[in-house]
Amino acid sequence: MVVTLIIGTQWGDEGKGKIVDFYSKYADYVVRFQGGNNAGHTIKVGKDLYKLHIIPSGVIQGKRGAIGNGVVVDPKILLEEIDVLENRGIKPDLIMDGRANIIMPYHKMLDGAEEAYLKNNKIGTTGRGIGPCYSDKVARRGIRAVDLINESIFKKKLQRIVPIKNRMLELYGVKEKLEIDDLAEEYLDYGKRLKPFVGDVSIEINNAVSKGKNILFEGAQGTMLDVDFGTYPYTTSSHTIAGGSLIGIGIGPNRIDEVIGVAKAYTTRVGSGPLPTELDDDAGRYLQEKGKEFGTTTGRTRRCGWLDLVVLKHSCRISGITKLAITKLDVLSGLDKVKICIGYKCKDKEVNVFPHQSEILNNCKPIYVELDGWKEIDKNSRRLEDLPKEARKYLKFIEKEVGVPIKIISIGADRKETIVV
Repeated sequence: MVVTLIIGTQWGDEGKGKIVDFYSKYADYVVRFQGGNNAGHTIKVGKDLYKLHIIPSGVIQGKRGAIGNGVVVDPKILLEEIDVLENRGIKPDLIMDGRANIIMPYHKMLDGAEEAYLKNNKIGTTGRGIGPCYSDKVARRGIRAVDLINESIFKKKLQRIVPIKNRMLELYGVKEKLEIDDLAEEYLDYGKRLKPFVGDVSIEINNAVSKGKNILFEGAQGTMLDVDFGTYPYTTSSHTIAGGSLIGIGIGPNRIDEVIGVAKAYTTRVGSGPLPTELDDDAGRYLQEKGKEFGTTTGRTRRCGWLDLVVLKHSCRISGITKLAITKLDVLSGLDKVKICIGYKCKDKEVNVFPHQSEILNNCKPIYVELDGWKEIDKNSRRLEDLPKEARKYLKFIEKEVGVPIKIISIGADRKETIVV
């Protein structure tokens, strides 16, 4: 039995979907523990492309998928994903924890209204209602999945919550009013369709571990979007680090055997907030175009920069990462020189630890080491020795600086284009 946790080490979009899919063939369960449909995983299987936002990636390989209590769920989007998979011949084997909070229309409305109010200081959310839903969860006025299958409880909650939300929307200048009866009718219908999937993920997963099953936990977004340890306030509203999996599933730390950190061979970010190694030049555009850097969920263009080892070390430390998976190494092919950030210069001081405050980070400049680039990587490469020597040197430098072994190298989008070290 092995319990494996896979998390992103940057600002999300590291290619976790492919790594989760790769490991899923060994798993009995694949479990999602945080985030909502503000994240997306893209999986390529032969000529088939799958884009998932809530359902765990492992269902593509016929594994049991679990949506933990730490996830916030838009039931309309979840049901649409189920329908799409079924229409493509995949009937997802799925359980959703009854404690998972439900994204309501007022969450999405407030998300947009708050961003509009902030104007130039906006956070850069996806507008999916994730933050307001987590806010309600913490404020103890959230609606949970189990409420959708209990009409009397659900209606009582709406009667208490909707007047508050209408007043809040009014303060933001939103004229539209939410009607309790309309919400009840729509969401109770979702509840009827989702009822067969609602259960207790914590109990099922703990029992599965005790029975010796192989379990895979998948995170959404990345470490630098963690609400505590990321570039606050330009973060998501949940815990994307290893510790978040324990709370978001209901499992003890002694159950996890290995933590795999996924890092892109360069750095990208969607939305607002600091990105120390950001490139606004030909190299940045090269990465953007060759890497097809557009968000799975929003389609927004990703900002691109060189690999940042200050970020990677920070991520490895706070999550106890035991192995690294490096993705999109092929995108760096064709460049004469490649750079790696090994520290920052903040005013007159050099630092190699990640600053707590985004305001400080905005005034930091990266300190680079420059390495030779390499020719195009052969997509049929299946051994480390098959890679160009300059690419191997690049990987060795990362490994030595971070102190964590690289065990997976992705050299293309297809499942087969993977090197296991």
